[in-house]
Amino acid sequence: MIFITVKFPVRPERSADWMDLVDEFTRATRREPGNLFFEWSRSVDNPNEFFLVEAFRDGEAGREHVESAHFKQAVEAMSYAVAATPQIVSIEVPDREGWDLMAEVSPREA
Repeated sequence: MIFITVKFPVRPERSADWMDLVDEFTRATRREPGNLFFEWSRSVDNPNEFFLVEAFRDGEAGREHVESAHFKQAVEAMSYAVAATPQIVSIEVPDREGWDLMAEVSPREA
């Protein structure tokens, strides 16, 4: 599995429409056969910072993703909305196909 996290610093005047900007990109990526998950969140400390957590089956699926038309269109559109170059962590996690359960926390009755 290729696990990727990206931090997007967004221009303040574009923060309100960021999720609309990346909507089609998100839906198209989630339809890719090699995509395992593709999830956005917003910083609780900085309303102009968004995080993307994504994973792909393997390096080939990741390559297909970055070569897709929707990736290229999204990169172009996002370049007009970011305040700085996004930061990324990308790592190959061998023998994984998604999320594990967290052992330390489980639901309890109140």
